[in-house]
Amino acid sequence: MTQTAHLPAPAPAAGHRPSAARRALRALAILACLPYISLKVAWVAGSRIGIPAGSVLLEHRQMMVIANAVSVVADVLVVVLALLLTQAWGRRFPAWLLALPMWAATGLLTPIMTGYPAQLAVALVTGDEKAAAPSEPFLDDWVFGVVYGGFILQGLALGTLFALYARDRWSHVWRGRLGELPARTSGPGARALAVAGAVVALVPATLHLMWAAGSATGLSPRRIAERDSDFYVLEAERLGFLVLAVAFTLFLVLRRPARLRVRGTLALAWTASAAVGCWGAYMSLVALLPESDPTKHVPGLVQLSYAGDMITGFLLAACVALFLRRRSAGA
Repeated sequence: MTQTAHLPAPAPAAGHRPSAARRALRALAILACLPYISLKVAWVAGSRIGIPAGSVLLEHRQMMVIANAVSVVADVLVVVLALLLTQAWGRRFPAWLLALPMWAATGLLTPIMTGYPAQLAVALVTGDEKAAAPSEPFLDDWVFGVVYGGFILQGLALGTLFALYARDRWSHVWRGRLGELPARTSGPGARALAVAGAVVALVPATLHLMWAAGSATGLSPRRIAERDSDFYVLEAERLGFLVLAVAFTLFLVLRRPARLRVRGTLALAWTASAAVGCWGAYMSLVALLPESDPTKHVPGLVQLSYAGDMITGFLLAACVALFLRRRSAGA
């Protein structure tokens, strides 16, 4: 995403002060971080609030402390971004240095914002119970509601602030329709990256489709026994983000269909590529963590799906970055 470094940065007006709406959104984004940060700090300090007896989280104390500390730093960055997007000095911030963390935040928060409500809705409609096979305790149920609820509020507030900021600073980049874009906005390099991303996406897309349809191929016996409606919702969601990422990135670099607006196409390519790439990278990292229990090892096909998601998302994100750079230079 560093290719966006050439986006212009207009100087802020003297005495620039964010509107009341932006200040309210900033406050919401910051307040929404507090439950998550508070829980993580408490766990680092040794508290067991929200962690039931016998939880697997209590088996690896040192790893838990490190992971929670990193999580706190990541959520603090949300606070920094909320301030950056609403302060005068934020207009002078290098474009690539803002785009990279915003792309990552988009990728990590969007699947939660869509997946968690979908899981609740499906469970409500179907009355689905968790898998009959008992699983080891992990966290109390209320923790998920508090944490994911906070993530959803963070995503809504931060996403709206970024959209307003981008409109003020870069609205010229996404004006018009795809058919009106000059050919220089999508050269052979961007098209090659988009095609490569589409080809790589075939592997994880096939696996997610199989698992969403009920296939157990490549899954561990433990995972097969624990499948419930949440599992199927997440697999369908991952497949959906892959399709959106590939389709709208191709639309962008091919400048077709001509009547599509640049703004919506770019927004979907940005969001979907981030969701695919960032969650693929996160799940790949989790799968590589050491695990002494052989029943918890992540099977090869599952790891392949994570790696495929990550590579696809990063390739398509590079296309979006090239488009932004060239579109900005042309404007």
